[in-house]
Parts: sequence; C-alpha cells; structure tokens
Amino acid sequence: MSIKWTAAMGAAVEGERRERMRASPRWREDRFTNVLPREDPTNWSAMREFIAGGSKHRVPKGELPILRRSGREFAARPESGLRVTWLGHSTSLVEIDGHGLLLDPVFGPRASPLAWAGPKRFHAPPLPLGELPPLDAVVISHDHYDHLDYPTIVQLAPLDVPFVVPLGVGAHLELWGVNPARIIELDWWESHRLRGLEITATPARHFSGRGVTAGSRDQTLWAGFALRTAHHAVWFSGDTAMFPGFAEIGARLGPFDLAMVEAGAYDALWRDVHIGPEQAVLACQMVRAEVVLPVHWGTFNLALHGWTEPIERIVRAARATGLRLATPRPGESVDVDRPLPTERWWPDLPWEEAREAAVVSSALDAALEQRIRALL
Repeated sequence: MSIKWTAAMGAAVEGERRERMRASPRWREDRFTNVLPREDPTNWSAMREFIAGGSKHRVPKGELPILRRSGREFAARPESGLRVTWLGHSTSLVEIDGHGLLLDPVFGPRASPLAWAGPKRFHAPPLPLGELPPLDAVVISHDHYDHLDYPTIVQLAPLDVPFVVPLGVGAHLELWGVNPARIIELDWWESHRLRGLEITATPARHFSGRGVTAGSRDQTLWAGFALRTAHHAVWFSGDTAMFPGFAEIGARLGPFDLAMVEAGAYDALWRDVHIGPEQAVLACQMVRAEVVLPVHWGTFNLALHGWTEPIERIVRAARATGLRLATPRPGESVDVDRPLPTERWWPDLPWEEAREAAVVSSALDAALEQRIRALL
C-alpha cells in the first residue's frame, strides 16, 4: 500500500470531540499536560546530536531470528487463559480469558508518514496482518507514528470491533475509515467494558502529535492501559517517563499477572518522555507486576543507543531486583503459567551501562529518585 503522507499525518481535532477534551482535568489552556512538568525533548541541538552521533550499533547488521507465526497457531485459546505474543516494538496480541486484543498495531514498513523516509523496520511482522486471529478490540496508546500506523489502521478499519484510544485520537481513526460508532475515547481512569473484560486508560508521562510544528503537539491524550477480567490482569505502559502515578495504578488496578513496559528509545535528553530500562523495572514494581515483558525495542532505530542496549540493561536491572523477566523473540508468546522465554537471541554487541548513560526523570521526590539511583 502506498502511503498518502498528508492523510497519514492525521486529522485536526474539532467539534464535540474537542469540547470533550477541553473538559478533561488534563487539559490546560490549549493542550493536554502531564501530572509533572516535562522538559521539552525536541530541540534543534538534540536533533543535530541524533543525526550525527550515537552508537555504531543502532541497526542490526543481519537478519533477526524472529519467530514467524501463522493464524492457525492461534485457533486454540491458551489453557491458562492468558497469553501475550510480542509482534515487535509495542505491537502485541493479548489473549485474555476468551478476549483477543491487538495493542498499538504497527505493521507498516516505516514509523513515518512517508513511504520513502523515516525509521525502517528491522524485521517483517512475525504474524502477517491478514492472519490475525479474531479480535475483540484494538487498543492504541497514543498518536505517534511508531504506535499509530496509517496503513495498518486502513486495513483494520473494516473490522467490526471497538477501537479503544485516548481522548482525541479518534479523529485520526475516523479520517482513515473507522466507523465513528466503534471509536471509544477514554480519559485517564475511564473504562470500557467488553463482556467480562474491563479496559481502563491509565496515566502516563509523555506527549503527542503527528505534525512538525509546536502547535500540533499535545492535541490528543496519551495513556497506558490496564486489561482486567475476573481471573487475570495485564498492564501496558504505553510510552511514558517515570512519575509517582505508577504506585496509584498498582493500588487501584493491580496486581498484574504481566506488564508490557517500554524499555527502549531513551536518552538523557528525553528523560521526561521515555522511561529507560532501570526506571521501567521500578515502574513494574510500583504497579505490582508479577512478570515483565519489555517492549518498544528491537524493531525501529529511534534513539542514539545501540539496538541491543535496552534488553541488556533491563535484564541486568530485573536480575538485581528479582523481578521475573520474559525476553521473547518477536513473534514469541508469553504464558505466565509456563516457563518464560528467557533465551538470549540477540547478538553480543557493545553497549553503555546505566552508570554511563543514566536516565532519571526530572521533578521526582527524593525517595523515588533514590530508588532509581540504586538501580543504576
């Protein structure tokens, strides 16, 4: 499919949708805001550093050993009731007690509005889009290109399922052909019930926008999501920096059988929008997760660090805390009632340790910052 870049940039939020956004506690003056202040991660000096600097290992040299899957492998439901299949970056297929959900579906060739430029995939989608098992919902955390993919949504639009998204993101979906009646837009802590499943938008510390101007930023909300049934609970962080709200998520919606947490695409310059591996481990402790599945790494070159650095650092941090960590290949499934995939499938490449390239978010209280620094 050829990408029409103007359509891929999405729609402006207008009318009743914008009025509902303005009623949100998170709306201030003309945009959404975080609970804690955010240092702007995008400035020209940062852009120059991104283009000119960074690791020599930001992109894999050869083909990755992904696990290629077919739709027939998902015909039988997991005996445990809970199975999560990581499809690369933040795209995951969650099967939870008879419900099938697709999170942050990105099956296109680039995280970009352009077909010829922008971050290119390291590997093909392990499960072709046309072979997805029956779905009950599509869940999207925010509107950045590596989470909300125009060509993917166009192909998913005919599905007769709800698309659950944060406030304002529905404007993009509607432009791309999703029936407005099937778009569910949530503010933080709001929920959508789907038979025996409750989908709750949880707070995150990030930003939004698909345009290139400052005025287009933060015009839609960003969120994580908790997925709960009577038997299991899963948390997806979305994109986020560290903030004390993780403890509230754990208190109100936890504990969680499994947490899918952002682990990659971090830098000290972006400490207020991306969490980094060590803070990710702490966040999973705060939300009370039993098992951690690192996502947001291994598919796109979106940062200055080497492509294997996120998994190296989160493995080390999880080991130091005793947290159970799954390290599946793209395409591999995690069932918490079975032995976790922990095989080292990535190459041994140079990487910077936490003490060399620390990521500590700003505006944290002394106690929380002390817990972070203990992991560095």
